[in-house]
Amino acid sequence: MQVTAAVARDPDRDFTIEVLALDEPRDDEILVRVSAVGICHTDLVVKRDSSDQAPVVLGHEGAGTVAKVGKAVTKVKVGDKVALSFRSCGHCRQCATGHPAYCDDMIALNFSGLRTDGSKSLRDVRGAIAGNFFGQSSFASFCLAYERNTVVVPGDMPMELLAPLGCGVQTGAGAVMRELACKVGTSILVTGGGAVGLSAVMGAVIQGCKIIVVLEVQSERRLLAQKLGATHVIDPGAELNIAQAVRRVCPAGVDYALDTTGLANVQSAAIDALARRGTLGLVAISPPETPMPGSLMTFMAAGQRIQGIVEGDSDPQTFIPELISLYRAGRFPIDKLVRTYPLTDINRAIRDQRNGSCTKAVLLTD
Repeated sequence: MQVTAAVARDPDRDFTIEVLALDEPRDDEILVRVSAVGICHTDLVVKRDSSDQAPVVLGHEGAGTVAKVGKAVTKVKVGDKVALSFRSCGHCRQCATGHPAYCDDMIALNFSGLRTDGSKSLRDVRGAIAGNFFGQSSFASFCLAYERNTVVVPGDMPMELLAPLGCGVQTGAGAVMRELACKVGTSILVTGGGAVGLSAVMGAVIQGCKIIVVLEVQSERRLLAQKLGATHVIDPGAELNIAQAVRRVCPAGVDYALDTTGLANVQSAAIDALARRGTLGLVAISPPETPMPGSLMTFMAAGQRIQGIVEGDSDPQTFIPELISLYRAGRFPIDKLVRTYPLTDINRAIRDQRNGSCTKAVLLTD
C-alpha cells in the first residue's frame, strides 16, 4: 500500500515528505493507521549518526488505530486504538522477569532498520528504505508493528497525548517511579526540563518526593516545571557552581539525581550535589567518549551509585495504562507538555522543540 512518510536521506538535511510503498503485514505484524507520533531526541540522534542506514523512516512514539492484523496476531484486533512503544523479544531473561527495556535483542529489534530476517518493509522507485525503527517507523501515515510493542488503549484518549507515552514520557516518569523508585519524603534533582525531565518531575510528585529541584536554562520551562510540581528551579546560566546552588536547597545533598541532558559537566555537577548513599540516574544519550562522572574513591566513600536507565525500566503493557489512569485522575498532566504539528511540518516542529518554543512536539497525520 502507499503511505506518506517523513524520510531521512541525509544526516545534514531536513526530512523530506514522500510517498512510499509499505508491505502488507506478515503473520506476526500489525498494520496501524498512525494518527499521532511524538518527536523524540533519539530520532534526531539516529538521523544524525546513522548515515550508513539512510534512507530511513524513523519515529517511535506512534499512536493510532489497528487497520489489519497478521493471522498469528491474537492480542489486538482491527479497530483497536493503540499506543506504540519499543520492541522486545519476550523470551530472554530480562523480558521474562519484567524488564523488557533491557531485552537481549534490544539493538537488533529497535535500531537495525530491518525485520529479523534482514528484509525491509518500505521502498520507493529507487529501492528499499530502512524502517522497523523501534518496531514501528511511525513518522508515516501507516506503519507495521508487533504484539510486544503495541498497547491497546482507551478509545476516548486523545491520540496526541497517547503518542509521547511510548518513549520520552515513560522514560522520565519510569526512571523515577520504576528504576529509582524514589521514596516518600526524599529529595531529587532533575537536570534538564525537556519532555523527559518534566515527566520525571510529574513522577516525583506522584512518588511523594518532598523536594524536587529542576535545573533548566530556559525560563519558560522552569516556570512549567514549577507548575508541574517542582519545589525549586535553578538557572545554570546564573550560577557559577551548580552543586552549591543545589546544596543551598538541600545542604546534605539530594537523595536522587536524574540527568536528562547527557552533558558531562552537568553529570559531574549532579554527582557533586548528591547526598551520601545517593543515586544518580542516567537516561540521556551521551557521546561515546563521555567519561563516567565522579571518581571511584568518592563513590566508595560516600556509598553512592550510578544507575543507567533505559525506557524508565518500564514494561509498556502495564506502565502506559498506569500513566493513562494517572492522567485521567488529574495527577499526570501530560497535556501541558504537548504542542501539535502536521506531519508535513516535521522540520519546523524539530526546530521549535530545539529552541524551546515547545516542550514536546507531536505530529498529526490526519
